[in-house]
Amino acid sequence: MKLLPNWIRKYINLTRVSSSFAWPWVVREATTGAWQTDVTTDTKETLVSFSTIYSCVTGIASDIAKMRIKLDRDENGIWTEIKSGSPWLSVLRKPNHYQNRIKFVEYWIVSKLLNGNAYILKQRDNRGIVTALYVLDPMRVTVLVAEDGGVYYSLQKDYLSQQTEDNPTVPASEIIHDMMCCIWHPLIGVSPLYACALAGTMGNKIMNASAGFFGNRAMPGGVLTAPGAISNDTAARLKAAFELNFSGANSGRLAVLGDGLKFDMLQMTAVESQLAEQLKWTTSDIARAFHYPEFRLGAPLPPYAGNVEALMTDYYSSCLQILIESLELCLDEGLELPREMGTELDLDGLMRMDTLGLYEANSKAVGGGWLAPDEARYKANYRPVPGGRSPYLQQQNFSLEALSKRDALADPFAAGKPPASAPSPSPPAAPPPVPPKALDLEDEELLGYALARKELIA
Repeated sequence: MKLLPNWIRKYINLTRVSSSFAWPWVVREATTGAWQTDVTTDTKETLVSFSTIYSCVTGIASDIAKMRIKLDRDENGIWTEIKSGSPWLSVLRKPNHYQNRIKFVEYWIVSKLLNGNAYILKQRDNRGIVTALYVLDPMRVTVLVAEDGGVYYSLQKDYLSQQTEDNPTVPASEIIHDMMCCIWHPLIGVSPLYACALAGTMGNKIMNASAGFFGNRAMPGGVLTAPGAISNDTAARLKAAFELNFSGANSGRLAVLGDGLKFDMLQMTAVESQLAEQLKWTTSDIARAFHYPEFRLGAPLPPYAGNVEALMTDYYSSCLQILIESLELCLDEGLELPREMGTELDLDGLMRMDTLGLYEANSKAVGGGWLAPDEARYKANYRPVPGGRSPYLQQQNFSLEALSKRDALADPFAAGKPPASAPSPSPPAAPPPVPPKALDLEDEELLGYALARKELIA
């Protein structure tokens, strides 16, 4: 890893990029003056404890992580996978010493979704080839900008990423910086939590209130009244005794009241509280911030859900595609691949069709001449067969060029007839007769013997 030398740090004025507005765990006001009324959003760690946010983050990260990373080469416009002989294959298959490919990509996407930024530190060999990649804790990375516009990163000590120096300044060439949409600064991405923090806080409060309510055996509170005036000490004593004997595990026990005391239960139906509707709204608002389809969170299927492939295509285009394309481009530039090479995530790991749908799609592709039989067999995990390398079409199919030439004839439907304007071809001339061969002396003697033998036999 190439760090910025100490002597360079002394002469370059580096400005820290402020990112306090981009972090959702900073205390915020939901509305003006809400902080004074204790209406603030939860911290990042508390927001993730809400099941909807946890499901969105882990669902997106897991779906991207399960797709295999391929290294492709452009061969005359056709991208062909490289399976051996490339120095970058090892780091794509095993990014570092403690993570496999799936956990590496998963942590990358989780860091990007929760923090708005993912910082990946490179490790090089003596040739300058990247041999390891480490996803850093975004809270331990500071973005710096020099007077000439150069970008640097200040890192804190991290033994897991083999970063043993404290606060080294790393140039941008040694860091892969993948960020969410940059709203206020081009180097600071904003997490979706910024948009749904209030909904997540509301969902947590609803769940906590419901847990307390059902912890009291689903019995609401009430008002204990006396016929006359009572002192504050007496009221506090009655309240403490009533909560001790008739709340929590003792809820529902028989209370015997004297001295004219009366208990009035506060009734509130589920329709009046509308907790279910409010909780459903928070789920919808969080899914909207993450662009995550609601049907994956338990909502009804959309009306266009004709099959599984249509649902996955919509999920890919609206939620996953930008994250996948950004990851591929960051890897291409971070690994410094040649222009004719690039990384690609295998979408077959995401859009796996059912067996019937796979066979129908392969049959149509092979029958239409799009795929060779071996290519279709490969999609179904079958070995190639002799003669299966070339696409096939039926014999009666003609090219458009051949049909155009046929339609140019005076009678296009007269099979084998030449155009009417063309003269009939003349028959070929007969070959001249071959003169009989003259017999030599030996042939004449043999012929005489044959005639004499024929007469004797007759």
